[in-house]
Order: sequence, then C-alpha cells, then structure tokens
Amino acid sequence: MLEIKNLNKTFNPGTVNEKKALTDVSLKLEEGDFVTIIGGNGAGKSTMLNAIAGVWPIDSGSIFIDDVDITKLPEHKRAKYIGRVFQDPMMGTAADMGIDENLAIAARRGKHRTLRWSITHKEKEQYKELLKSLDLGLEDRLSAKVGLLSGGQRQAITLLMASLEKPKLLLLDEHTAALDPKTAAKVLTLSDKIIAENQLTAMMVTHNMKDAISHGNRLIMMHEGNIIYDVKGEEKKNLHVSDLLAKFEEVSGGEFANDRMMLN
Repeated sequence: MLEIKNLNKTFNPGTVNEKKALTDVSLKLEEGDFVTIIGGNGAGKSTMLNAIAGVWPIDSGSIFIDDVDITKLPEHKRAKYIGRVFQDPMMGTAADMGIDENLAIAARRGKHRTLRWSITHKEKEQYKELLKSLDLGLEDRLSAKVGLLSGGQRQAITLLMASLEKPKLLLLDEHTAALDPKTAAKVLTLSDKIIAENQLTAMMVTHNMKDAISHGNRLIMMHEGNIIYDVKGEEKKNLHVSDLLAKFEEVSGGEFANDRMMLN
C-alpha cells in the first residue's frame, strides 16, 4: 500500500542551519498495516510523514501509494489517497463551521466540486450515525460550531473526517499529544476502532513508548533521519519499554535522553 525508496531531505542546505532530516529512508507497508513510529526529537518522524503527505518536496527518492507514483504530486492532489490527523486539534477542522459542514468538506475531498453547496438530508442522517459511534453525544449537535468543542471532541471529529472516504493511507501525527491522559486514551481507542473497521493502512507517530507497543501490528524506531529498528507481529507484542531503550542504545551507540518520551 505504501512504498518509499531512498528518501532524502535536508533543510537549509549550504547554511549554518543545515539539517539532514532524512537519509536514504526506505520503507514498505502492506495493506492493513498499522505502524507506530517512535524516536527522539529531530529523529525524522514527522519529517517522513510530511514527505509522504507532500507538505514540501523531497530532495531525492520516490513515494508510491497503491502502486501509484505520487512523488511529484502537490499536497492537494494527494488528498484523495491520504487522510491525516495533526497534533493540534485546531488544525484538522474549520472552527467557524458546523460539525455537519466539516464532515461534508471531508466527504467531498478529492472530488470534483461545483459552486453549489448543500448538505442533503441523507448525508445528515449518515453523519448522525457516524457521530453516534463516537459515544460523545455529538449526534444531536450537528450544527454546533466545531471551534466550541473540546480538544478531544475535535480530534474525534478529525478522525472521522480523515477516514470518511476510506483513504489508502491514514497518517496520525502525534494526534493525542495535546490531550489529557484520559481523553488521549479515548481517542486512541477510537483510532484503533476506525482503523480496524475500515481496514485502513495507518502510520502513527507517538512520543509514548507504551502506546507505540500497545497499538498497531508493527513498530519503527527512528534516529537522526534513519530507521534503526523495525519489529512486528509476536515480537512486537512481547516488547517492553526497557527493550526499546536497550535497542536504541545498541543501534545508536548512545543513551536515550529524550525527556518527553521518558516522562510519558
């Protein structure tokens, strides 16, 4: 479903602020894979997701989704292949629009649009059923402005929007980092449910090692723009946080010292 080959990305090349963010990164995901991605600050996690999403061009390499070469496609043309949920609950939705209007925008993503704008009764009934599955009481608040919702409610709405048209690939970029622990756990459970029910291929960047182990069928660790560890199946299920710390030190040759991940 996803294949990236020899991705390279350097920010501010030729300056004192030059930063090699990705170095010959290659990765292949099968259909239905749910991969969690961990690593310290500046490891290249979000950079890799941004490269896949087309936020900016890569220096070299190639990206294929379902055997379609999207390497040179602009970000908006990748929208029909990719769904994405950001760390900031404010980024995935239009705050001044209603819940139903946000969902309608998501339903029309990547499709031909006209000047006519309307949400049919059938669509509203569909949205109510979807919202009911969240168990947040939002099915009776279709016209409520999304900006008035809590962070957790907004992330739940964003998850629905990102998966509404069953994208080829779902990108979750630290999508629970801005939430309190209880809300984060609920959003993660919802993420698991949506990915499983829609049989989506997904990538989730997280700073929480326990979450990285508990969710998905595959785990990738990154360091200094490289993938240094890739584990799946039963081996992943049997992992502990201490195993990840030991693996990092073994492969990188240094002690893991990311306060944010350690505190999580």
